[in-house]
Amino acid sequence: MLTGGPLDVLTGDYLAELTMLILGRDRLKDPDLGYARTFLRQLEEGLGLAHERGVRIVTNAGGLHPAGLAAAVRALAAKVGVPVTVAHVEGDDLTARHEGALTANAYLGGAGITACLRAGADVVVTGRVTDAALVSGPAAWWFDWSAEDHDRLAGAVVAGHVLECGTQATGGNYSFFTAHDVRRPGFPLAEISPDGSAVITKHPGTGGVVSAGTVTAQLLYETQGPRYLGPDVTVRLDTVRLTDDGPDRVRISGVRGEAPPPTLKVGVTRIGGWRNEVVFVLTGLDVEAKAELVRAQLADALEGVADARWTLARTDHADADTEETASALLRLVVRDPSPDRVGRSLTSAAVELALGSYPGFHVTAPPGPAQPYGVFASTSVPATQVPHTAVLPDGTHLQIPAPPTAPPVPPGESAAPSAGPAEPTAPPAPPGESAAPSAGPAEPTASPASPAFEARGSGGGAPEGVGGAAPAASGAGPRETVRAPLGRLAGARSGDKGGDANVGVWVATGPAWDWLRDTLTVELFRSLLPETRGLTVLRHELPGLRALNFTVTGILGDGVASGHRFDPQAKALGEWLRARHLDIPVHLLPPPEGTGT
Repeated sequence: MLTGGPLDVLTGDYLAELTMLILGRDRLKDPDLGYARTFLRQLEEGLGLAHERGVRIVTNAGGLHPAGLAAAVRALAAKVGVPVTVAHVEGDDLTARHEGALTANAYLGGAGITACLRAGADVVVTGRVTDAALVSGPAAWWFDWSAEDHDRLAGAVVAGHVLECGTQATGGNYSFFTAHDVRRPGFPLAEISPDGSAVITKHPGTGGVVSAGTVTAQLLYETQGPRYLGPDVTVRLDTVRLTDDGPDRVRISGVRGEAPPPTLKVGVTRIGGWRNEVVFVLTGLDVEAKAELVRAQLADALEGVADARWTLARTDHADADTEETASALLRLVVRDPSPDRVGRSLTSAAVELALGSYPGFHVTAPPGPAQPYGVFASTSVPATQVPHTAVLPDGTHLQIPAPPTAPPVPPGESAAPSAGPAEPTAPPAPPGESAAPSAGPAEPTASPASPAFEARGSGGGAPEGVGGAAPAASGAGPRETVRAPLGRLAGARSGDKGGDANVGVWVATGPAWDWLRDTLTVELFRSLLPETRGLTVLRHELPGLRALNFTVTGILGDGVASGHRFDPQAKALGEWLRARHLDIPVHLLPPPEGTGT
C-alpha cells in the first residue's frame, strides 16, 4: 500500500471478538502484553517509508494495552532511526466494572483519533474502537468536521465499513469469485471527499476487483437493520447509493446520518469452561450404523459431562474411487466447567475403542488435553460514563466529550431517514451479458474534484454473474419457473455478532429484487436453513442495495470462542443458503455459461 500509489492515511484493523479473548489470555500471562505484537513486526518494514511519504498510520492494534504499544512504537522508531510522533487513545477498558470478566471494552468512536491527528501525531494507536472509526476519525481530522456533521460522518463510516475487512471488498470471500481473477486481491482504499462521499478503489496493477457487487457484499457484512448504530453517528444504510465511477471504482454517495444513541456497546469476554473433541472417520458401507455404535460405546464415558454434541458429516460418496471420498466424519465435541471430565481421559477412552469398534476405525488426531474456551456477550453503558481519552504526542491527556445523542428508536420501529432511500443502481453485468432493466434510473452524479485524502483498510457487491438475464416482458401473468440454487440469482455474505449470525442477500436487477423481496420471507429462510428453526430470525429490507439482511439470534451459542457450531463464525451460512434450491422464474436467471444472452 505504501509503494503502490498515493496514500494519506494507512489503517490497520487488528481486533475482533476472538482477538480480544486471545489478548486477554496474553495479559493474564504478562501484564505488559495485551496488544497485537504482529503490528510491530510489520511496522518495522514500513515505518521509514511511511514517514518519508508523509503517510499517517492509524491502528487499533493497541488492543487491551494501547499505551504499551505506543511505547513500543516509540522504541522501534528510535531503533530504526525514524523521527515519528506517536499518540494513543484509551478509556475503553471497563474490565474492572465487570466481575469475573477476562476483558470488557467499550466500542469508542473516531473523535479520539481525530484529536491525536490534530495534535500532529504520525502514528495513532487505539484500543477497542469501532472498525470504521479508523477511517471516520482521520476523515474528520482532514476536513475539520464537527460532531454534528452527521451526514459527512455517516459517509465516512460507510467507507470505513467497506475497508475494515481488507480484501473482502476487492473480491475476497465473494460469492461470484469465478467471474474474476481473485488469487491475490489488492487491498481496497477509499478516496473521501469533503461531503463524506467516497470512491472505493485499489492501487493500479493490484489483483482482484472493485465492483458494485464486492462493495455491496461488504456493506451487508455483520450489519443488521437499516439503522447502523455507532458511537459518533447513526448511519442510515437505506440511503446508501452505489454508482460506477470507472474500472475498479465504485462511488458511495447519498449517505445520511443521525445523532448517535446515548449508549456505547461493551464487548465482554469470559472463560466459559473447557472443551475437547474427537473426529472419527467412517469409511464405506453402513455409515449410520457405525456412527450409532460409537455413540453407544462412549455413552458411559460421557456420563456427567455438561455438554456433549455429536455431528455426522456425510462427506462420503457411493462407489468412490478414493478412500477419502468414501469416508464420512463423526465429530464429538464436549464442554464442561471441569477440565478433568473432558480431558485426556475422555479422548483416550475414545481412541481405546480402536480394536473393538466399527471396521476401519481411525480418528483424525491423537487424544489431547482439554482446552479452555471463551464466551462473548455484549452489553451497553452510557457514553458519558466512559473516559474516552486522547493521549497526545506531548503526553497531554485530552478528555473527549460524548457527542450529542438521540434517544433510541423503540424495537420494531424505524425512524424515517433524513432523506429518502436512493434509487437502486444496478451493478455492471459481466462481459458479454446484458443486464435486465433496473427498478429506476439513478440520478446523475457529478464527478467530484480530486479526492482530499485516501485511506486504505487491511484486516481479515451487485454481483457479476447474477445479471445477464434476457430482458423480461412487462405486464402481469404466469411466469415459468425452474428449480435452481438461489445462488444462481443472488449473492450472499454472512458473519457473526457474538452468538448471533447475520446473512445479507442481494441481487443485481430491479425485477430480481421484486422477486427476492416477495419470496424470501422469514418462513422460507427457516425452511431453507433448518438449523435456524426455533430461533428468532429478523428480516430487514434495504431497497437501495436490492438486499435483504437476516439476523439469526443465538445460532452461535456463546460466540466464536466457544466453538458451539461447525462454522463458529457463520462465515459460510450465506453460501449454504445460496446452495439451497427453490423455484425461480426462468426469465430472472442468467443463461447457462457459454450460451451467450
